Amino acid sequence: MEIDYAKIGLKLGLEIHQQLKTQTKLFCNCRPELFKEVPEITFLRRLRPTQSELGQVDPAAFFEFQKGIKIRYEANRATSCLVEMDEEPPHPINMEAVEAVLTAALMMNAEPVDEVHIMRKTVIDGSNTTGFQRTCVISLGGWIQVGVKVVPIQHASLEEDAARKIGGAEKGKVISYRIDRLGIPLIEVATAPVINSPNEAQEVAFAIGRILRDTGKVMRGLGTIRQDLNVSIPKGALVEIKGVQELELISRVVEYEVQRQLNLVNLSNELKKRGMKAEYITEDFVDVTDVFKQTTCNVILRALKNSQRVKAVKLPKFKGLLKPELMPNFRLGTEMADRARFWGRVGGIFHTGELPAYGVTAEEVEALRKAVGASEEDAVVFVADVPENAADALKAVVKRSQEAISGVPAETRAANADGTTRYMRPRPGAARMYPETDIPPSLITSAFVDRIRSNLPERAEKKLERLMKKYNLNKKLAKQIVDSEYGVLFESIVNESGVTATTVAVFLTETLKALKRDGVQLEKVTEDQLIEIFRSVGSKEIAKEAVADVFIWLSKNVGKSLDDAVDGLGLKMFLRAELETLVDQVISANRQSVNRLGKNAFGKLMGIVMKEVRGKADPELVSKLLRERLK
Repeated sequence: MEIDYAKIGLKLGLEIHQQLKTQTKLFCNCRPELFKEVPEITFLRRLRPTQSELGQVDPAAFFEFQKGIKIRYEANRATSCLVEMDEEPPHPINMEAVEAVLTAALMMNAEPVDEVHIMRKTVIDGSNTTGFQRTCVISLGGWIQVGVKVVPIQHASLEEDAARKIGGAEKGKVISYRIDRLGIPLIEVATAPVINSPNEAQEVAFAIGRILRDTGKVMRGLGTIRQDLNVSIPKGALVEIKGVQELELISRVVEYEVQRQLNLVNLSNELKKRGMKAEYITEDFVDVTDVFKQTTCNVILRALKNSQRVKAVKLPKFKGLLKPELMPNFRLGTEMADRARFWGRVGGIFHTGELPAYGVTAEEVEALRKAVGASEEDAVVFVADVPENAADALKAVVKRSQEAISGVPAETRAANADGTTRYMRPRPGAARMYPETDIPPSLITSAFVDRIRSNLPERAEKKLERLMKKYNLNKKLAKQIVDSEYGVLFESIVNESGVTATTVAVFLTETLKALKRDGVQLEKVTEDQLIEIFRSVGSKEIAKEAVADVFIWLSKNVGKSLDDAVDGLGLKMFLRAELETLVDQVISANRQSVNRLGKNAFGKLMGIVMKEVRGKADPELVSKLLRERLK
């Protein structure tokens, strides 16, 4: 689907969130690390929405409360304390984190605030034990240059990360979180809504990400960075898309969201052409259990065996509108099912646009239509569950159907791994944010700002020139390092290992990219482990040809050491005496070739020896020994 984004008036703003590399968490002295062991502490909570100072209840918070879920929290003593458990007030703000955000803000030409005021942002999905997330603005204004365009930066903020969901699946009405990640400092950078195309969104996100990496104060790897997108078109609505973790996915997410909104606008026009109005769709739910008494549909059969009921609702003039794609593998029927699952706690819905199928017969569809009084131009949606859940699910279907007549609903959506999105919750209201009363404001003095300003990291263009000059890198490799997330790590490895800069650069920019394409989870290997690998290469403990194999082994064996990898892969280096013996054996076994070719037999013999010792011997040493013997 070819879209002229300028013509349709796409406006897009970005919010970039990335974990900061600090010694402690934001409001306590716990280590900002994740633990993998069995938890030492567990406790159970249920969160409830509260009224703001104006007596308002945030709709997003109320939505989460409606699910009726209890939260089981897991912790250990090394990475969590009473602050994360909400049993002790937060400590003073981590000034190391404030300095990190200020560094990035000044690199984006922003103006620091005079005082840091902590705010509470209501979060009631269970990811914060308090029911809110602490956040504060560190700078306002600012701009960055992306190509020929100047992109305004609205603010740079500092906030605490949330707890991490374990397993990602609800068991009954209890969901589990680990609070080791809760409280890890995050920087949030928000742009103005001036981005006008999917590719431009990706370029801006990349530019901001590079500035953050240039500070040397952010963590790397999957899960440490998240991009949220605010997407709108004039005839659509402002939709917030949360949780895009892969930079390469941003343009596709924008493309699919614009495609979804345009198709919803067309769908709305079609409904209006059919004479539909929102008030024509009513919560007139009909119990149609008797229609399916003899059904062969397994989903309905299971429900009936559990004494559940089947309830249905008529959607007037919706025939043929629930099944067409809004974006790949995603339909209006899918959106209704998402709403039904969240609000009604059901597994899904059935609608006549996809029937007969799934064991539901044409005769049952006809009987269903008759039971709810549906004509040929109507659609019918039905749900099999306990009566309360079925009713709540159909209420959500009715609301989404009414919204379809108006056009595109403003809502918060979550990004999927394929670039599509799914319904997450309603858009938050103004009641979501209110002042934190447990932490006094912190001053940002001009002397503090001047000290940071005088020690700002170098800009990307200057870094490119320096890398080429200092490390004798060609321009292509130097640019790849500057554009990657490994700029600081590259210099650390080269300076600490003694391995040639080109070897390190090729591994970080090309080999790792290839490994990622092959499904290797790069984030499983820490920066310290990478430095240790190359340090071992520099000290001749392992061969540079073995680096990729060691990396892959460590990514699959989290928590294991480099020594474990060397043992597990059988990469213990050959001693010089062992190599000399092997070289002599190869020459002896190929005496005829040596006699016939003389020194020209080197290539053949080198291949034979390296086949035996690859990854376990330095090729330069093998070459030297072989040439000496051939003389």
